[in-house]
Amino acid sequence: MRFLLGISRAIDALSLNINKAVIWLVLLSSLVSAGNALVRYALHSSSNAWLELQWIMFGAIFLLGASYTLMKNGHVRVDVLYSKYPPRVKLWVDLLGTLFFLIPTAVVIFLTSLPWVANSISTREMSPDAGGLPYWPIKLLIPVALVLLILQAISEVIKRLAMLTGHLDIPEYVTEEEAEVQEVKAIVVNNDPKEDKQ
Repeated sequence: MRFLLGISRAIDALSLNINKAVIWLVLLSSLVSAGNALVRYALHSSSNAWLELQWIMFGAIFLLGASYTLMKNGHVRVDVLYSKYPPRVKLWVDLLGTLFFLIPTAVVIFLTSLPWVANSISTREMSPDAGGLPYWPIKLLIPVALVLLILQAISEVIKRLAMLTGHLDIPEYVTEEEAEVQEVKAIVVNNDPKEDKQ
């Protein structure tokens, strides 16, 4: 299990480092968006290239941020019962959901995207709009992002197995949302006027 946890840590580090680069894309896309709006309204000029650059960066942020979001357990959950489950049940739900739904779906989408991306690269697909940008770079990010998501899913499987077998402590497994709720509860309890009177 120690070897597998080492692999998990390496995958987590990869997701973390990619996320650090993606954070800069958020800033850059905001600056491009603001600059584009300023030029459009102040100078009455615009370019399809700047609009498409915003869309490309926006797509890259979501594609490349998916693996980090999975690592932080930040994806939206549809199951309303999940938050009420005991920790071990949550581990089993995550483990089985990742093995039987997330990984197979990501693999199918990855395999399906390859011919589509290869065609886009071979034809050097461009935007049909005047002054538009090439489409193939953002399409290339789709299989790349799926590989990163699959790797992170494998890391999450390793961590859940380690927790279930006692190699990692279960209390370490807290979602970002649960941590925020606990933090707010602690603040409320510490600032409760009823407690001051006692």
